[in-house]
Amino acid sequence: MFDPRLLVGYDSSDDACVYSVSDDVAVIETVDFFTPIVDDPYLFGQIAAANALSDVYAMGGMPKLAMNLLCVPSCLPLDTVRAILEGGHDKAVEAGCVIAGGHTIQDDEPKYGLCVTGFVHPQHILKNIGAQPGDVLVLTKALGVGVITTALKAGLAGGEARSAAYASMAALNARAAQAVREVSNVHACTDVTGFGLLGHSYEMASGSGVTVRLHGAALPLLPQAEELADMGIVPGGAYRNRDYVKPHLRVLDGAQRARLDLAADPQTSGGLLVSLPRADAEELLDKLYAFAPWSAIVGEVLPQGEHALEFD
Repeated sequence: MFDPRLLVGYDSSDDACVYSVSDDVAVIETVDFFTPIVDDPYLFGQIAAANALSDVYAMGGMPKLAMNLLCVPSCLPLDTVRAILEGGHDKAVEAGCVIAGGHTIQDDEPKYGLCVTGFVHPQHILKNIGAQPGDVLVLTKALGVGVITTALKAGLAGGEARSAAYASMAALNARAAQAVREVSNVHACTDVTGFGLLGHSYEMASGSGVTVRLHGAALPLLPQAEELADMGIVPGGAYRNRDYVKPHLRVLDGAQRARLDLAADPQTSGGLLVSLPRADAEELLDKLYAFAPWSAIVGEVLPQGEHALEFD
C-alpha cells in the first residue's frame, strides 16, 4: 500500500528508509549487523555500531535511538558478550544516541549490530540518487579495510596498516556528515560499505540517470593497501562486487588493476560518498581536511553514456 508519508523506501537501494511524521520532522530507520571482523570484542562492538549509525548520517540525519541486535553462541564467555555490548554502547554515546534495549538469540557464530532511529528535516534529506552532470564525487574515508583485514588473517599486514584500518572502521561519520550539512548544493550522498566504491557508485549513477567516472589514481588508500592488492590479497567480496557492476562498467586504458580491486573492496564502516558541484566540493574538502586529511575528489559525474560506470 502506498503511503505518501514514506519519503524514501527500498526502490532506490538507499541507505535507510525515511518516514515523515510532520512538516518539520522525518524519521530515519535502518538496521545492520555482521560477524566479527576483528578479534577484540570491544572493538568489534564499536565497529558494528559505527557501521549501523553511518546509514543515518548518509541520509542527512542525526541518530537518536538504537536497539541492540546480538547473536551469541552458548559457549561465548559473558565477559566477551559484555565487551561487545560496551563497545557498541560507547560508540552510540559518542554519537549522542541512546541504546534503549534490544534482542539476543543463540547462534553458532557471534553477530552484533544495531537497529537505529534518526531524525531529519523532510527538506534536508540526502539520497543516494540525484547526482548531476558536472558534479564531482568526494570520498571521506580511505579505502582498503577489506584487503587489510584479509591480509591480517594470513599474517601479511603490518602494524601500521592494522591500526589505520581499525581506527577507520571505528570512526563515526558524524563530523563528515556535519561538514556535508554545512555545504550547499549536495545532490546525492551515500556511505561506502559492503558493495565497495564501485558498487555504491554504480547505484548512485544508475539511480540518477548519469555516468560516473572514477579516477583510480585519486583514490585515498590506507597504508599498505595498494601493496597488498598488487600481491593479489583481495577478499572474495571484491570479486562479487566486480561481477555485480561488470555489465555496467567500462575500464579505460591505463587503469591499474590493484586500484580497480581496491575500488571493489568491501568496506566495513566506510566513508561518505558525496556528489556536488566542484566549487562546493572545494569548500567541503576545506572542512574535511581539518579532521580527515585523506578526503579526496575521486570521480566526476558525466551525462549518461553507454555505461553507468567508468574507471580510469
